[in-house]
Amino acid sequence: MAELLGELGFYTLAGHSGSPRDLVAEVRAAESLGLGSAFISERFNTKDAAILSGATGALSETIGIATAATNHNTRHPMVTANMGSTMHLLTGGRFALGLGRGFDALFDVMGLPRITMAQLEDSIDVLRRLWHGETIFGHDGPAGTFPMLFLDPEFDMDIPIMITALAEHTLEFAGRVANGVVLHTFFTDETLVRSVAAVRRGAEQAGRDPSEVRIWSVLATVGDHVDEQARLQKLVGRLATYLQGYGDLLVRVNHWDPQVLKRFREDDLVGSFAGAFDAKATSDELRHLETLLPAEWLAASATGSPRACVDRVLDQFDAGADAVILHGATPTELTPIVESYRLVRRFDVAQRADANPGRFSS
Repeated sequence: MAELLGELGFYTLAGHSGSPRDLVAEVRAAESLGLGSAFISERFNTKDAAILSGATGALSETIGIATAATNHNTRHPMVTANMGSTMHLLTGGRFALGLGRGFDALFDVMGLPRITMAQLEDSIDVLRRLWHGETIFGHDGPAGTFPMLFLDPEFDMDIPIMITALAEHTLEFAGRVANGVVLHTFFTDETLVRSVAAVRRGAEQAGRDPSEVRIWSVLATVGDHVDEQARLQKLVGRLATYLQGYGDLLVRVNHWDPQVLKRFREDDLVGSFAGAFDAKATSDELRHLETLLPAEWLAASATGSPRACVDRVLDQFDAGADAVILHGATPTELTPIVESYRLVRRFDVAQRADANPGRFSS
C-alpha cells in the first residue's frame, strides 16, 4: 500500500451514480493509491450518506471519511449523533461529520424548515454535547424542541464537524464553529484566497486559532488521459449543472460577469433541458454548452498532463488551502496525477495532514 497522502482527497461516486456498489472498487483503489480522504455527498436517490459512510469505513483501514455534505434537518439529532459516534468507533477516529445549508427549494418541497445559521450552530452544539456523554433535557432552541436527548453517559468523543460553504458570511460562520471547511468546485484562485481569509477571520473573531481550522479546496481534476466524453461531462457538464442550480451565487462569489450567466440561461437548450447536464447531456449538447461558457470559467480546474494538474494542486496550497479534494475523477483516473504529485509533495503541507479530514496532525 502506498504512503498515505493525507492532504489529498476525492469524492466517491462523484456526481450522479445509479450504482452505489461502485464505491467498493473506488475506496479500495483510493486506499491502495494513498489518497488521504474519501468525501461522501448525499442525494435522495441512491446516495444515503450514512450507509455510504459505513461501507467506506468497513472497506478501509487508513483513509479518512467525511460527509460533504449532509443536512442536520433531514434526521433527528439523536439519529445524526448516533451516526457520528458509530462511524467514529467503526473507523478508529477517521470520520468527520460534514454539514451544509442545502437548498431552500428542496426543503420547501420536502416540507422541512429552511436551514438558518442559528439552526446549524444550535445543532452542532447539541451534537458535540451528546458525543461527550451529556443528557440534554428540555432543549428548546433554533434546531427544535426536544424533551430529552441522549446517547451514552460514558461517551467522551471528539468528532470533527465540517461545514461546506460558498458565500463569505457562511465561510466566516464556519470559521467560528467548525473544525474544518469544504469549499466548492470552480473557485478561481482569487476566490480561494478570499474564502480562506473569510474562514480565518471568522475563527479569529470567535477567539479561536485560525490556523487550526482545516480548509479543503475542491478542484475539478480532469487530466488529458481521460476521453473527450468524460472531459466534457466532468468539466462543462459539471459547471453547467452548478449554473443551473445556483448560478447566481457561484457567479457572485467568483466576481464573474452576470451577463454571461444571463445569456447562458436564455439559451434554448439550457431553457428546455430536463435534468442535470452532467448526468443526461449528450456529447453534442455538452459541446454546445462549452460555447456558452468563458474559457476562464472552465480554467478554474486542473486539466492537461499529470504534471500540469499537479501544478494546479500546488496553486491551491499557495492560495492558502490546507488540503485539496481532486473532484470529479475516480481513483483510477487520478492515478497518474497522484504519482506525479508524490515527486513534488510539499513537506510543510504533508507534516500537518491527518488521516481524519476534519483535523490536523498533532
